[in-house]
Amino acid sequence: MFDFTLGSHKYRHIHFIGIGGISMSGLAEIMLSEGYIVSGSDAKESTILDKLSEKGAIIYNYHSKENLRGADLIVYTDAISLDNEELKTAIKLKIDIIDRASLLGALMKNYDVSIAVSGTHGKTSTTSMIAEIIKNLKNNPTILLGGQLDDINGNVKIGDRNLFLTEACEYKANVLKYFPTTAIILNIDEDHLDFFDNIEHIIKTFSDYADNLNSKDTLILNVDDENTRTLLTKDNCKLITFGIENKAKYMAKNLSFSNEGFPSYDLYIDDEFQGKVNLSIMGIHNVYNSLAALTSVIENGIPVDFAIEGLHEYTGVHRRLEFKGNYNLAIVMDDYAHHPTEIKTTLAALKNGCKGKLYCVFQPHTFTRTKLLLDSFSKSFNDADITIITDIYAAREKDYGDIHSKTLCNAIVKNDNQACYIESFDDIVKYLKENLTKDDMVVTMGAGDVFRIGDMLLK
Repeated sequence: MFDFTLGSHKYRHIHFIGIGGISMSGLAEIMLSEGYIVSGSDAKESTILDKLSEKGAIIYNYHSKENLRGADLIVYTDAISLDNEELKTAIKLKIDIIDRASLLGALMKNYDVSIAVSGTHGKTSTTSMIAEIIKNLKNNPTILLGGQLDDINGNVKIGDRNLFLTEACEYKANVLKYFPTTAIILNIDEDHLDFFDNIEHIIKTFSDYADNLNSKDTLILNVDDENTRTLLTKDNCKLITFGIENKAKYMAKNLSFSNEGFPSYDLYIDDEFQGKVNLSIMGIHNVYNSLAALTSVIENGIPVDFAIEGLHEYTGVHRRLEFKGNYNLAIVMDDYAHHPTEIKTTLAALKNGCKGKLYCVFQPHTFTRTKLLLDSFSKSFNDADITIITDIYAAREKDYGDIHSKTLCNAIVKNDNQACYIESFDDIVKYLKENLTKDDMVVTMGAGDVFRIGDMLLK
């Protein structure tokens, strides 16, 4: 097991391979704040890298063995292949090497309280909700997000070692490397099947993650999620539940929605009314996210009224049901949804607030996910009046030619939904300009660069 004590002199210069990643950049900024020399390489330029450079990081926009000069610890991201020149050089030179998740897990142990948000869906939104609640606490929390939150000016907030908040991704079983004092599991669904064998493998991974906790730690579970309920037998830690439909310690009751689709509910703890929660974001899924956020902070000593008030100030994180602007009196939205469950949930939330036609521009994310979840994807767009499918965003994968966006488009049409395949972003923008009218809504959706279509349309 990798140990890392902040402020110790075991390491002096840390080099990050793939430093531009949202989590990697946050870790790099934390290390900079602790006085370490930080360098890193990434093939793509970004504002994140510019920010790190301004703070003193040495940034290379290319990969080369020369970039490792002086480094005594190498941190790499899952997106880096084993034939990466820097990684191979580090192995040859016998420099200490650690993956991103192991560093994050070791870092958690440096804080009095560490809250880690895991689950297949909703991690960034829930973590951002918690961030909104705790950002101004006197004990000055350190926050590491998987998205950009305006109220902390980005994806990371550097604080003291009293409280640490982070996301906990399950990809490649990374959660097994985390050791928080408070672990949230929002839901467990079938995903990342390029690594996991099946849903049973995923459930077991989360179960093993829960086993990392001890009697002083807290496990927070969503009792309305079928797969998460399998962990209710855990007795190695303090178990706290939240939900809407099934009996739980923290419950949302008397749920209602505004004309804009914003939820309100009564918060009950142990069957006692605690206060009215009014959210400034759409969707039933965000009711669950907010319940998880409230549970985590209240269980860590934050007063209920303070937590509810902070939650009300949360208006969303970039790329999660984000309002981008208006075009031709039509509303332009963007969302990170790239899994069938997320797509259905997002479109259902938007449908409630859409007075005209609802257009969905979807960019599938990875060939593996599109192929293995094709049937589920084909049934996810029922709430969209018109679905536009563009090319698959490859991310970390190679195209072996066994799946194409046209296949998904045809599958959607077979389910009696209107869909079309449009390859180029320019042509999609042209189509939208010709068809969007007053009261329509268009949402760009996916984990790749599909958000650029909304930017192009609004320009």
